[in-house]
Amino acid sequence: MFYYVLKYVLLGPLLRLVFRPRIEGLEHIPSSGPAIVAGNHLSFADHFLMPAILKRRITFLAKAEYFTGPGIRGRLTAAFFRSAGQIPVDRSGKDAGQAAIREGLGVLSKDELLGIYPEGTRSHDGRLYKGKVGVAVMALKAKAPVIPCAMIGTFEAQPPGRKIPKIHPVSIRFGKPLDFSRYAGMENEKAILRAITDEIMYAILTLSEQEYVDRYAAAVKAEEAAERAENARRFPRLPLG
Repeated sequence: MFYYVLKYVLLGPLLRLVFRPRIEGLEHIPSSGPAIVAGNHLSFADHFLMPAILKRRITFLAKAEYFTGPGIRGRLTAAFFRSAGQIPVDRSGKDAGQAAIREGLGVLSKDELLGIYPEGTRSHDGRLYKGKVGVAVMALKAKAPVIPCAMIGTFEAQPPGRKIPKIHPVSIRFGKPLDFSRYAGMENEKAILRAITDEIMYAILTLSEQEYVDRYAAAVKAEEAAERAENARRFPRLPLG
């Protein structure tokens, strides 16, 4: 119930008023049945803008950290995310991918709409990164179409580190559903999963027109963080005066 209060009374109207998002391809979202909306991930605002404009309820897989914050603020944040239709997924450890797949298949088994970011994390620089194959596994096991989606302008509206978004034009583009039924029964074939995932990422890239990086975003982030730490160690800031 609170999901619909957020969508139609509290958060949804505010988001549409502030961002006035331009929507393209909304007709590609099926009116019923299981389907996966796979999109790029540029901003914290992505979690809420897409649900605000879709007629169907969509459930996203969200990182568990959003649900485990300390104190009253942490509990309120967790309650908000659950009310907004987010499912916590622990992204740490070797079983993280399987946990996400299990939760996603649970949503699809109920003929619902699942939202997923194949990159696995927000882009820290606005570029599109290599997708993880979990989306392909879910598409094959659930026999669900994949609708590519591009969020455009949300990085400029709320880049990483910015808590309050600024007013900036935003567009949301949905592409034609991708049907992978020709690969039925091949969800354990690594080459097939990679091919499906790459096809999905290419469809997102075509919609978003981002620069593409054929590496995982998490690995690039880790490398850049390590480089910054090394530079800070080698060239420490001297006290002024």
